[in-house]
Amino acid sequence: MKVFDNASAAEVKMIAEKRLAVVALFAIAMAWVEAACVAYLRTLLHRVEPYQLSPLPAAPFLGATELFRETATLVMLAAVGWLAGRSWRSRFGCFILAFGVWDIFYYLFLKVIVGWPHAMFDWDVLFLLPLPWWGPVLAPMLISLVLIVLGTQMTRSDLSGTPQSVRNLSWLLHCCGIVLALYAFMEHSLRLVLGGKGNIRLDLPTEYSWALFIAGILLMSAPIVDALLEKKASFGNDVRP
Repeated sequence: MKVFDNASAAEVKMIAEKRLAVVALFAIAMAWVEAACVAYLRTLLHRVEPYQLSPLPAAPFLGATELFRETATLVMLAAVGWLAGRSWRSRFGCFILAFGVWDIFYYLFLKVIVGWPHAMFDWDVLFLLPLPWWGPVLAPMLISLVLIVLGTQMTRSDLSGTPQSVRNLSWLLHCCGIVLALYAFMEHSLRLVLGGKGNIRLDLPTEYSWALFIAGILLMSAPIVDALLEKKASFGNDVRP
């Protein structure tokens, strides 16, 4: 990118920080729009409290509309990541940073608008793709914090021209953690679909696999720990006489 040509290290760092700030600002603004839309829908459908009988939209067109809305949300977050980054690493970093900021502020704004969630352990329908995701509000917010740290780490190092070396093993562990977290969210829906008993639109989950989720989030943090250890080792080599 020409904006980085002939720029000093301090100027490059400042440009990177500005881009991160703009991505975060976009995500916060988008979170308000998302929270407002959800508040309208849930109020009209009498579903401000999602953990109740028949929590999902009964009308077919509402379900399809919600699926496309979720897809559009991901596309918009990915688009701002693509525009803000300059390589696959920083683009992906900006995307997951935007996702994490958006998700946390979505719940904060929903609390302001409709007074929900009441507590961090309130159940919520997180996504409908490809099956309904159920989980306490705290769970996606913890994942969002990991995504914010990882996304910031990736973007800063790439935009500044000093990409950190993260081992492939760490990324493999990260992907395994994503699978575990996704399974924890969709475990209830998968059991209904695969078991053939119950109704995915009517039945409510009663338990959440916290042990599985915690294992998943620890594995997802592997690239963060790896990059920090690499940075610490590099710093130690620099200060040696």
